[in-house]
Amino acid sequence: MTQRPAAFAIPGDITTLTGGYIYERRLLEGLRAHGRDVAHIQLGGSFPVPNARDMAEAAARLTALPPTCPLILDGLVFGSIDTAILARMAAPVVAMLHHPLAHESGLDPALRAHLYRTERDNLTHAAHVLVPSPHTAALLQSDYGVAPARITIAQPGTDRPPRQAVPSDPPLILSVGIQHPRKGHDILLHALAQVTDLDWQAVIIGSRYDAAHAGALDVLHASLGLGDRVRLAGRVSQQVLADHYARASVFALATRYEGYGIVFDEAMAHGLPILSCRTGAVPDTVPAEAGLLVTPEDPAAFAAGLRRMLTQGSERAAMARAAARLGAALPSWDDTARVAGRVLDQLPLRP
Repeated sequence: MTQRPAAFAIPGDITTLTGGYIYERRLLEGLRAHGRDVAHIQLGGSFPVPNARDMAEAAARLTALPPTCPLILDGLVFGSIDTAILARMAAPVVAMLHHPLAHESGLDPALRAHLYRTERDNLTHAAHVLVPSPHTAALLQSDYGVAPARITIAQPGTDRPPRQAVPSDPPLILSVGIQHPRKGHDILLHALAQVTDLDWQAVIIGSRYDAAHAGALDVLHASLGLGDRVRLAGRVSQQVLADHYARASVFALATRYEGYGIVFDEAMAHGLPILSCRTGAVPDTVPAEAGLLVTPEDPAAFAAGLRRMLTQGSERAAMARAAARLGAALPSWDDTARVAGRVLDQLPLRP
């Protein structure tokens, strides 16, 4: 079958270091590596709360696509763009939904309701939906009425570690995630403050994505007296990130919700036991033998998990071995691109 040309519309800077942007950038690169002609359409960065200018630009660019050019549309745009715009489009639309926008943490109730209605209505105009996890697929079926046949799971790929692990002494607790309320770094800081009698060091890596929340984390870090034992490293290079993965003994993310969580696959690929929360897609992403999952929003439970990880050496080593074995079997980004490519080639084109 001849590979169809396609387009991929993504808001803002595609090099942004969040799981969603990393997924979409690697998917775009993978589709092109397979010899497919895929145009990158960069839309305004205000989605999912678009300003009038970004909405108008999106309308003009997307409705100009011909019916022979399938469009993969990023979920931040798909879930918040005016439904009338999708209805006018000639090109078939593949929605790329990492998780429903209404499931984001900390939303104003009115905005949550608006996003739910918009995404639900927009899904009636999607020719197909790509999701990263069975959890998101199930949500779209149960909460939005999307038929299973219209959903394809394209699990994120995983790169193999570039260097051999050399764990630090004292043990390094590594957390990777943008400084955003959903990632639960505040829960992690409170939990770390409850295990200061043990010997460890901790680093939280991730850009100051939400400026107000990042400032609150700075204040919390100071008020808890964690000092140099815990470092809020912000955004770092890929080389520095790889170095931290190689030196870590435990991966810990006290997330409030994940539609998938690429960092968990990265941690397993590096052979790290994982401590996280029983929420969203995390139970599907982190196998029981590779880590511990505790109740979300519970610093005491997370602290108990940290204590267990740090004091039960044989159990931690068994989890690390399981993580390495499971991480080695994870799909590559080439696999992800093949799944998405099949979806594009099988779409019925509009007349």
